[in-house]
Amino acid sequence: MFLNVSQLSVRYGEQAQAAVDGVSLGLPAGDIGVLIGPSGCGKTTLLRAVAGLERASSGRIVLEGETVSDGEHHMPAEQRRIGMVFQDYALFPHLDVGRNIAFGIHRLPAAERAARVDEVLQLVGLAGMQARLPHELSGGQQQRVALARALAPRPRLLLLDEPFSNLDVDLRERLAHEVHGILKAAGATALFVTHDQLEAFAIGDRIGVMHQGRLHQWDEAYALYHRPATRFVAEFIGHGVFAPAQIQMVGDRVTVQTPLGPLHDVEECPLPSAYEAGLCEVLLRADDIVHDDNAPVKAQILRKAFRGSEFLYTLRLATGEVLMTHVPSHHNHAVGEWIGIRAEVDHVVTFERGSGASAPPVPGVLRTPPAAA
Repeated sequence: MFLNVSQLSVRYGEQAQAAVDGVSLGLPAGDIGVLIGPSGCGKTTLLRAVAGLERASSGRIVLEGETVSDGEHHMPAEQRRIGMVFQDYALFPHLDVGRNIAFGIHRLPAAERAARVDEVLQLVGLAGMQARLPHELSGGQQQRVALARALAPRPRLLLLDEPFSNLDVDLRERLAHEVHGILKAAGATALFVTHDQLEAFAIGDRIGVMHQGRLHQWDEAYALYHRPATRFVAEFIGHGVFAPAQIQMVGDRVTVQTPLGPLHDVEECPLPSAYEAGLCEVLLRADDIVHDDNAPVKAQILRKAFRGSEFLYTLRLATGEVLMTHVPSHHNHAVGEWIGIRAEVDHVVTFERGSGASAPPVPGVLRTPPAAA
């Protein structure tokens, strides 16, 4: 691994809970990792510890085979050859774009320095803008200048701390896709902090979900969504609810009884013996619930959020359970209206009833079809 963090903890004074608590992760060369979680979860502290701006209390950080922190030894930030991009860009307002970018490579000969400035400006799509001042640029252009300045010294690792938080929502997601392309074109290895899931999904090869200083899961976006490692990840990523369920054997098939009726032909579902009397809670994502006027189960619309191509409806069944569903926006139903719904669940994720945030789902049993005769 290009970056290897092992059992890293950061404590401030004698406080009871560590800001970062026993975090381990690995990032291959050329990959982009993203840390996501609620405010105060420790993601920025972890980033600053990797940068050398915070001293680790214990654990180890290895960068490109070199130990930069092991609880006793602490390599200063300026010796780690790490680039950083901050959320406020930190551009010098009195310097033009070219001189802002050249600031970190001032020791290079003038011709080599000018060539590198031209190279990174070309990379971030701002060729020919050397003479512009920061206030003459849009927010997205300023962010790209900050990225170009961080890339100019050819750091071995690039760290980005909520770099799009000052931009509007539409620009954030678009710029995240652009930055992903820029970092891949540069062959950069990067670790990125955000609170925005769309940004994380747009830019990250691997995403880490943090909560109360702990890293709950470090995985690809698809796995976080469909195979969450803990109840917190299941709740934090995407839209969904936990509904009461009972797992039963019907003949030789496992069936999950839910408020929407039984789920049949489910793969990798726990056996009924995994829970007392088979009673559990099943994760139902918004995309697991399908609007179907002909379905026998009806639900009342409590809230609706327009998302352009779709609505996110919050629904309540007659039995009181609350669900969520994505519905194409031409199905414009009123709040209070009853609509038909049915479940289409490909990935069944179940938890013990009343389990806490750190509780893992009970693993399912992979059932392989019988070999053809």
